[in-house]
Amino acid sequence: MSEPGSGGGGRASGPGGSGAALLAAGSGASSAAVGGLGSKAERRRAWLVTVVIVAFMVVNYADKSVLGLAAVPIMDELGLSNSTYGLISSSFYFLFSLSGLVVGFLSSRMSSRVLLFGMTLMWAVAQLPVLAFASAGTLLASRVLLGAAEGPAASMSMHALYKWFPAGRRGLPSALQIGGAALGTLIAAPLVTWLITAFGWRSAYATLAVVSAAWGVLWWHIGTDGPYGEGARPSKSSAPSAGAVGDGAVDGGAVDRGAMGWLPYRRVLLTGTVLGSIASALGAHWALTVSHAWLPVYLRTQLGMSASAAATAISVISAFGLVLLLSVSPLMDALKSRGVSSRWSTGATQGVAVVVAGCAMAAFPFVAAPGVRLVLVGLAFGGSAVAIPLHYMTAAEVVPAGQRGAVFGIVAAAGTLPGLVAPFLTGRLIDAGATAAQGYRVAFLVAAAVMVLFGAVAVGWIRPERDVERLS
Repeated sequence: MSEPGSGGGGRASGPGGSGAALLAAGSGASSAAVGGLGSKAERRRAWLVTVVIVAFMVVNYADKSVLGLAAVPIMDELGLSNSTYGLISSSFYFLFSLSGLVVGFLSSRMSSRVLLFGMTLMWAVAQLPVLAFASAGTLLASRVLLGAAEGPAASMSMHALYKWFPAGRRGLPSALQIGGAALGTLIAAPLVTWLITAFGWRSAYATLAVVSAAWGVLWWHIGTDGPYGEGARPSKSSAPSAGAVGDGAVDGGAVDRGAMGWLPYRRVLLTGTVLGSIASALGAHWALTVSHAWLPVYLRTQLGMSASAAATAISVISAFGLVLLLSVSPLMDALKSRGVSSRWSTGATQGVAVVVAGCAMAAFPFVAAPGVRLVLVGLAFGGSAVAIPLHYMTAAEVVPAGQRGAVFGIVAAAGTLPGLVAPFLTGRLIDAGATAAQGYRVAFLVAAAVMVLFGAVAVGWIRPERDVERLS
């Protein structure tokens, strides 16, 4: 398999090939960007970085989920209403999208080593205020700071990971990176719940501050930028073959613009592929943010579960999402290796996943059978996880490598906007309902409508091959 390029072997004869060759001119050379993963040492390093980044995502989601897991004792101790708790949950996203956008642009000027190290130190600091003085105000301030520090986490860690893998080999690493999120919840739910039950909810905050700082120290000694980052380009021997789309459908159908030069951001961002990727992220993150803030509370107050039983249920849902992530993304790579277009292998898959999860979200509040209801809850809150790595993969296919970090930051900033609305709106709807059960029902129906709408948009708009040709 060969990476796309504009090397001296001539120009691509597929649609838009000559345009791609002109756009690719001027890129720096790197023999490491040819098809595979380079030397054996580079392969070992790539997978070591992958393991550490998975751990990064585990810590990230443990930090993010601690408020939801501790919600019941915190609300009881501080006398918080559903609306106030919802506002505190949404405050996590006040600066989340903005920081993701800003750091996305900084990523072209700063190494991933420095960026991820700085983020984790801020995570540790953000957990400290509530240890000194617990109140609604300090909780809100803590969540705002934590959100600002975690806003770039998913996109920048994915960007760091992509520097170690060529375009056609990113399915499994991407799934593992996002799988770290599900693994984080899977691990955090029982452990954090145990800390809260045994030592009080403040102990969970203190523990996570220490763990975040420890990861930062580890990354500082291990984290380096790989050979597939900015300026990487295939050798001349890897010029695109006849029939390539845009700058080449390589590694079994994966479209890679990593060798191309700079493009106006407006042109890239207004492609159907990037807009559709953002749409799938919007639908998935609505479910994700409601899950973090309200699923533990719902399981305990509405389904009558104990703290440990609720933690177990959340772990099972996370395990379901992790299985989906680890099976679907490599399947996408396999489909591409058989010539299936990115539109159908990664584009339609993420949109359909969000639609199906939305349908489950609309159904479970009306199901009385406990077993069936829990299955639908798992599908509603875990099924859309598939869209998270896939929306980065589809966006990456129409973006030059030198601009990928910035575009990932923009996609993440836009895709996570539901966090500003969904937790707070859910709390208001619960308070506004004649009963809490009715309020939850309305909130879940609103979530379902959002998910189905944006999932359908993703299916219709994501077309990487077409957009690469247009950009070329």
